[in-house]
Amino acid sequence: MKTYAVTARNSRGREHRETFPDNVDPFAVDRQRVLHSTSFRRLESKTQVFVVGEHDHFRTRLTHTLEVASIARRLCVAFQVNVSVGELIALTHDLGHPPFGHSGEAALADLMRDHGGFEHNAQSLRVIEYLEHPYPPFRGLNATYEVRESLAKHCTIYDTPGHHPLADGSHAPIEGQIANLADRLAYDCHDLEDGIGAGLIDEHQLLAIDLWAEAIREPRRRYPDLPFAAIRRPVLDRLEDVLLQDIVTASRRRIAETKIESLDDVRRCGRELVGFSEAMAPRVAELEAFLKDHLYHHPRLVRMDNKARRFVQRLFEAYLADTRLLPPRFARRIDTQPVHRVVCDYVAGMTDSFIQAECKRLFEPFEKV
Repeated sequence: MKTYAVTARNSRGREHRETFPDNVDPFAVDRQRVLHSTSFRRLESKTQVFVVGEHDHFRTRLTHTLEVASIARRLCVAFQVNVSVGELIALTHDLGHPPFGHSGEAALADLMRDHGGFEHNAQSLRVIEYLEHPYPPFRGLNATYEVRESLAKHCTIYDTPGHHPLADGSHAPIEGQIANLADRLAYDCHDLEDGIGAGLIDEHQLLAIDLWAEAIREPRRRYPDLPFAAIRRPVLDRLEDVLLQDIVTASRRRIAETKIESLDDVRRCGRELVGFSEAMAPRVAELEAFLKDHLYHHPRLVRMDNKARRFVQRLFEAYLADTRLLPPRFARRIDTQPVHRVVCDYVAGMTDSFIQAECKRLFEPFEKV
């Protein structure tokens, strides 16, 4: 393992002191706690792009998380850093995501604009530091410092670091930077596949995208008579491999140029070390612009997003108007925390199905409460 990798020895430890046997990996403890958390289980019923229940084959926030973890593992192996830590950060990165994907996040951000804001990465950190409460001695999961700082510094083209003392302007460990990029690779590739599966993107449109045209060339030559749907997985595998190889080659070069030797060298480095090459970056941007225009802004998804925002807004405002509608454990927090934040925490933790059922219970006149 490289000298700048996160290890039990160079970790800054936990906020609350705990004692474990000498042979116990602290990051394995964190992983177990994340997997056992209610927030992790709820990801199964939260939207990635298509609302849960739209189709059994579309990604959910949980399957997205598992794909991010898989890509993070591959990159950690290639960089010879801590695989357990890279996977752990990936498994944790979306615990604070609200229902209905980015439309739910946008709705909460609007509602919280004058009350401290809302951003799902910051909420993920709030989940593991406060909202999860399975252990009597402390709130949260008492995760290791490096997991918490990586969440605080998580940044992609759609995500920005939240307001947190750990988001101090320094860079995340290599494992955290890997999880950032694994997140981006996962949604670029799987959102593309789901868009194809939903019939919103076709082969002729994709041929105009440089990366796709390169990836499909060999599968199409080998299977000229097969329908597009039959070869899309081999094409996506090739696309992912091309992107991963570029990341590894370009990032190894940056690491060698900066001569980093320790974890603190990574934090103090003047730039992110894990990323695409200068030649690849515009090609990825072209693919992401295509997804934005042809998938995320497709009328079908726009309608879904607008409906989802109304669910979130209406329910949020109902709880704000009468906090007695909140579960007692949330209502009790209003004595010590701002009411908007308490309501936001409750709504952000909901699954797609729960928020729809709650809206029925509160607003449908003949629905049982």
